[in-house]
Amino acid sequence: MFEFVRTHSRLMLGLMLLLIFPSFVFFGVQGYSSFMEEGARDVAKVDGRSVSRAEWDAAHQRNIERLRGQMQGVDVKLFDTPEMKRQTLDGLIRDRVLLVAADKMVLAPSDERLQRLFASDPQFAGLRNADGSVNKALLAARGMSSALFAQQLRQELAMKQVLGGVGGTAFSPASAASAALGALLQRREVQLQRFELAKYLTKVNPSDAELEAFHKSHEAEFKAPEQASIEYVMLDLETLMKGITVSDKELADYYEQNASRYTTAEERRASHILVKAEASMPAADKEKAKVRAEELLADVRKNPKSFAALARKHSQDAGSAERGGDLDFNGRGAMVKPFDDAMFAMKEGEISNVVETDFGYHILQLTGIRGGTKKPLDAVRAEIGLEVRKSLAQRRFAEEAEKFTAIVYEQPDSLQPAIDKLKLEKKSATVQREPKPGTSGALASPKLLAAVFSNDVVRNKRNTEAVEVGPNQLISARIVQHQPARALPLAEVKSQVRERVVAEQAAALARKDGEALLATLKAKPGEALPETITVSRAQSQGLPRALIDAMLRADPGKLPVLEGVEVPQLGHVVMKVLRVLPREEVPGGDGQLNAQYAQAWGTAESDAYLAALKKRYRVVVMETAVAAAAASAAAP
Repeated sequence: MFEFVRTHSRLMLGLMLLLIFPSFVFFGVQGYSSFMEEGARDVAKVDGRSVSRAEWDAAHQRNIERLRGQMQGVDVKLFDTPEMKRQTLDGLIRDRVLLVAADKMVLAPSDERLQRLFASDPQFAGLRNADGSVNKALLAARGMSSALFAQQLRQELAMKQVLGGVGGTAFSPASAASAALGALLQRREVQLQRFELAKYLTKVNPSDAELEAFHKSHEAEFKAPEQASIEYVMLDLETLMKGITVSDKELADYYEQNASRYTTAEERRASHILVKAEASMPAADKEKAKVRAEELLADVRKNPKSFAALARKHSQDAGSAERGGDLDFNGRGAMVKPFDDAMFAMKEGEISNVVETDFGYHILQLTGIRGGTKKPLDAVRAEIGLEVRKSLAQRRFAEEAEKFTAIVYEQPDSLQPAIDKLKLEKKSATVQREPKPGTSGALASPKLLAAVFSNDVVRNKRNTEAVEVGPNQLISARIVQHQPARALPLAEVKSQVRERVVAEQAAALARKDGEALLATLKAKPGEALPETITVSRAQSQGLPRALIDAMLRADPGKLPVLEGVEVPQLGHVVMKVLRVLPREEVPGGDGQLNAQYAQAWGTAESDAYLAALKKRYRVVVMETAVAAAAASAAAP
């Protein structure tokens, strides 16, 4: 239990990945059948089906691009690490296991459930037409058909069902929650003496011989990566759209076929007077209520301007009576059907006859109409033109892609034939085996980079095959100049080497002073340190995790405890843990923390069930291939 609390901070990273991977499945998995194909370089197998290195690289790059979009300005190097690549692989395997489990458990949601979800979930609002149908033009712009969209949505729901019954029913005992919160909120009084690295940096001045020795012993860490200057061409929808013109008739036809998209839904504003008469009332009482409603209707018709006053006085709808019966604007279908039918059959200012619903008898006055207007064709001509051209380009892409693929393969010594035939634009770039930090788009594609650095392309300067780098995006590239990886001489990296040596020597001085103080304190245990603070795992006072762990790891039965702690990049700290204090109080009680603990417990049970599924469906990770990929990611 204590170890669980010690590691609770990693839950945020776990939560981030839980948010990332469902969206990866939704937009990245090309159907259940796509992962059944054998990859050229497998890194894992699920139920006997391969997970290739290319799939892994592509998934990782998509995650980085998604994080870059969500966290503007963030340095993507924080995510492009061996650890994050391994987490991407773990998530990819997780999704594959859940897909296999959902298939074998026959958990495919029905068409009716898919339709309800699409019609009600806010995340799909941008894909819905005004009438609730799917916007096929927007799907096409994403390289998706309606069938593929429905298939991917069905997969996502099925995967959620596999774990939903486990994680959603987890139970955490109160005693376990209390013990965990006690460890999280326990406070300790500690004295500190900091030996900050920054204060020692000016005290060291390494010699050239020391720099040379460090460089020689760390030569592998100062390498220029393999790189290539390339030229490349891309076939995509944007390229095809440049050669497409749309006639006025095609624009007009598209406008009429999608009229609902350019029409604002009509809304109506009504006031009403209600005389309650529930369906369970005796017939005689209902008849009395109807007679009363007819009397009020007669009063309203004598003086229509008195409607609001009569509603305030006589309406039995408490919510609207105080507003003179006003129900504000409502779209079609917002009210019960008899009321809705009457409201949308009236003219503005008109007063209805008595309308019967399950709530009783209503008298309506229509006070406003808005919407229901259609934008003229000229107002949406540019928007329609773009959509039609994109749709036509989508239809042409398969044919042009076949030509592109054949040309770059059959005439491998130049990209010019493809440029001339398909009117493409030649571009140039310098690339490495791994995407450079900050690179996005096609040049960040692991598949493209793998093709560029393949033996045939490097050795013979041939075109790469046509590489799919995104939906409706094909690229072929060729190397103009290739530079192998090389060890950088000290002269080129002297400043970086000096930085490393200075940091190491400064850390050694800080540690030496800290150890000297620690020896003095052990000889004179009554001596106090200059800084006294109170810390807990929840209130770290800005101290690094390694230091907090050391403070809370000290044995309460042996206090005071003296210890020196090495803090990377910061220096050395001597601490004296004095005493354990009562746990801190949480405003409003422990209710929210208990709920979070229960949620974490549910996650733990889901993880355990997932581990069982991995065994059942024989997950095998090729650790050698994974380690090689991680080493490649770690190379500078």
